[in-house]
Amino acid sequence: MKETPIKREIVDTLIAELGINDFAKATIREVKQVAARAEKASGVEFIKMEMGIPGLPASQVGVDAQVKALQQGIAHSYPDIQGLPALKQEASRFVKAFIGLDVAPEGCVPVCGSMQGTFASFLTCSQADRRKDTVLFIDPGFPVQKMQLQVMGVKLETFDVYDYRGDKLAPKVESYLKQGNICAIVYSNPNNPSWVCLNEQELEAIGTLATKYDVIVMEDLAYFAMDFRKNLSIPFQPPYQPSVGRYTDNYILLISGSKAFSYAGERIGVTCISDKLFHRHYTDLAARYEGLPFGLVFSTRMLYALSSGTSHSAQYAMAAMLKAATDGDYDFRKEVSIYGERARKLKDIFCRHGFHIVYDKDLDEPVADGFYFTIGFKGMTSGELAKELMYYGVSAICLITTGSHQEGLRVCTSFIEEHQYAQLEERMQRFEDNQRPE
Repeated sequence: MKETPIKREIVDTLIAELGINDFAKATIREVKQVAARAEKASGVEFIKMEMGIPGLPASQVGVDAQVKALQQGIAHSYPDIQGLPALKQEASRFVKAFIGLDVAPEGCVPVCGSMQGTFASFLTCSQADRRKDTVLFIDPGFPVQKMQLQVMGVKLETFDVYDYRGDKLAPKVESYLKQGNICAIVYSNPNNPSWVCLNEQELEAIGTLATKYDVIVMEDLAYFAMDFRKNLSIPFQPPYQPSVGRYTDNYILLISGSKAFSYAGERIGVTCISDKLFHRHYTDLAARYEGLPFGLVFSTRMLYALSSGTSHSAQYAMAAMLKAATDGDYDFRKEVSIYGERARKLKDIFCRHGFHIVYDKDLDEPVADGFYFTIGFKGMTSGELAKELMYYGVSAICLITTGSHQEGLRVCTSFIEEHQYAQLEERMQRFEDNQRPE
């Protein structure tokens, strides 16, 4: 057996010191910590694929607008809890331009990143009808959203979409909704971590069921328009970003500045609530919050209690980025398309050395190349594979932490540098050689 780039005892000792009993369940930050310490102890550069952090410079359009707002003194003023009027207007235009939906500016509410948007949405949805106390996740998904429900004490149900694509999806979703306890359905599209993209047929099925069973759909668009198989970058022209909003009025869209605009550090996003849902009065919400409709409970109660609004200057940045994209002056998709190019190169390397893509298909076509992809290795569990790759200076998280039932890892492309393709090739060749029987 060839020696691994990093001595096994270094990694094993660090895992023990951090108290990680089952590496399959190690969190993103635990994996990151092991990788950072092992890199320091060994002097060997890690190929870090565990963190979903943008690897590109922040949008200059946003930076310039935010700096200008700060220089003009905006930092001294509290933002309006409903949001900067210009941002609300531009968010409404952006949704029309790139999704093809009409959402009034009043329903477009800035939040401290989609993380806060989901937290406030979970709070509002779970209190809207006391008979509906459970959130349904179409997994795999972002692990922290489940942690948010844990913090709130809200129940959840989940299933892995792997075996329920196409015509199988509606019956599976309905099996949960007909129990009468589901208040909201959550999924990301494109999906974190599998990068599968629910198509219009599947979204229509979800929307139809949401209307039938009076359930709210939370559509997490953190990776907005990043299905690089289609040109989704021309404003006001199809094809549009697929959305459940075409098939139901019971929807909340979560649009983040973090990935599409590489603006993660300023914690800015917009939660877009459909016109009908924004103005809807739920008996239980009205009783608890002085007769307010859903949208005003979301903003003037949930967001106000959480943070008293969203960073004022960051709202100017988001407004400028959305406006430039909608006006056709800023092709944000072109800037982030490098993630797709990286994914293609990385997949080629892994597959040459015995790995397979776990979530490999969108029904009858190959899954898109993008910010994330998934890998497995025959004969190894998720935990075994993740730990073994650490000895080769490669860090990734296990799919089990995302709600997946498949054995494998999530790989993020954001931090890959040009010189690391050759590193990965050499290390995975050594990995492959070491898996062969003596």
